[in-house]
Amino acid sequence: MGKYKLDLSSAAQIHKNLDVETLIQHCVQRDGCKQLANGAVVAFSGEYTGRTPKDKHTVADAACEDHIWWENNNRMSPELFESLFGKFQSYASGKELYIVDTYGGADPAHRIKVRFIVERPYHALFIKQLLIRPSAEELSSFEPDWTVVDFGKRSFDPAVDGTRGDAVIALNMPEQTVLIGGTQYAGEMKKSVFTIMNYLLPLKGVMAMHCSANVGPNGDTALFFGLSGTGKTTLSADPERMLIGDDEHGWTNDGVFNVEGGCYAKCIGLTEEREPEIFHAIRTGAILENVVLDAHGNPDFNDQSITENTRVAYPIEHIEKIMTPSVGGHPKNIVFLTCDAMGVLPPISRLTKEQAMYFFLNGYTAKVGGTEKGVTEPKSVFSACFGQPFLPLRPKVYAELLGKKIDEHGSKVWLINTGWTGGAYGVGSRMKLGFTRAMIHAAFDGQLDGVAFETDPIFGLHIPSECPNVPSDLLNPRNTWSDKAAYDAQATKLHGMFEENAKQF
Repeated sequence: MGKYKLDLSSAAQIHKNLDVETLIQHCVQRDGCKQLANGAVVAFSGEYTGRTPKDKHTVADAACEDHIWWENNNRMSPELFESLFGKFQSYASGKELYIVDTYGGADPAHRIKVRFIVERPYHALFIKQLLIRPSAEELSSFEPDWTVVDFGKRSFDPAVDGTRGDAVIALNMPEQTVLIGGTQYAGEMKKSVFTIMNYLLPLKGVMAMHCSANVGPNGDTALFFGLSGTGKTTLSADPERMLIGDDEHGWTNDGVFNVEGGCYAKCIGLTEEREPEIFHAIRTGAILENVVLDAHGNPDFNDQSITENTRVAYPIEHIEKIMTPSVGGHPKNIVFLTCDAMGVLPPISRLTKEQAMYFFLNGYTAKVGGTEKGVTEPKSVFSACFGQPFLPLRPKVYAELLGKKIDEHGSKVWLINTGWTGGAYGVGSRMKLGFTRAMIHAAFDGQLDGVAFETDPIFGLHIPSECPNVPSDLLNPRNTWSDKAAYDAQATKLHGMFEENAKQF
């Protein structure tokens, strides 16, 4: 631990490592939360209902200066961090605070001990369920490596405090301290730990990955990379496979490990039929975030009047089929998920190692109308390594590690388009989840190994000519468009966007 150790002697009350039931009571009695009949807590995060990347900063220090990808990370001076820490210290005086001790990383050789000091009970419950919970014995002698101070109600004034806005997330890597203020969106806590792991692991030769992971009946591990809304959580929660984790992983010389001990799934449009594993995970110990309740006090998963980014956080044990501990072998299959609103990428294609690195560096998907304020039509998004907001290091560091791992372990890489077919957004239709699952199962089971592949002339992708339980005319996207010339023009346009984006690498 560095010099920034919060003195809590002036706090009104400290609650340290409370159990889940007690935290639930505090959420309801002291934090404006509601408890549903099924036991889940409904919490509201106030003004911020998602991450605020413009307010996230990394302290520029000689110890980390050369490593950081500064084009992607906002600088903060050590002096400003010190000033902000003083304000956090003053704010703690007279407050009722919660301490939650956790692990980041299921592999003991690469885990970090993280202490959270938070003011909202809902944040304490959230992070207890999202990260790895030490045993009672481990807690008795717990000394943190890192400290995250999360005072979301403490707002900032740029003119007075030197911040960019009214919120601030400041990561000080050498001092192993994170300050979060002005935003009560709980996801900032978990993503701060992921950013730390994305910094530490590659410097040790361990691949850090924004992906979900699961294991098949034969012990075969699979990874699912993807940005928000591409199906990363949904597709990894597979009734036929055991879940390792839904969002953040490391890949060592021994295999894959989960960074977390819980899941943080999107809730918009959630139904029991479509996503039974997630639906049934919503019970005592789970936290619904910004989900609107109907007149009868039941969650309305279709209501996005607060935000489209409604979420549920729950401990991984709420999923029936999980790996314990959350580790797996080297991945036999790697899936890149993209939601292509332009409707031109194949629903499944096989990538060479070079193509894998190219698609990984580009990290393409699309945001569709209504998912974000001001987005009225599909907007193409390129996010390096399928997780650009969380990359402290340069993308090539991660891409080269991925290429090395693919070489060493012979992993097959697949590109899966969960977006549009038969035309772009507004003309075509969204690929059916059942077909996507069938394609993934066929790929993983080796059913595509003996199938003829054709090469798409624009992207050079290798498209299977047939796939069990999927109509063959769906496999080549050009066949699904009534206007072939329009398809060619749209595909050429997207390819040009890839090439333009790739120039930076």
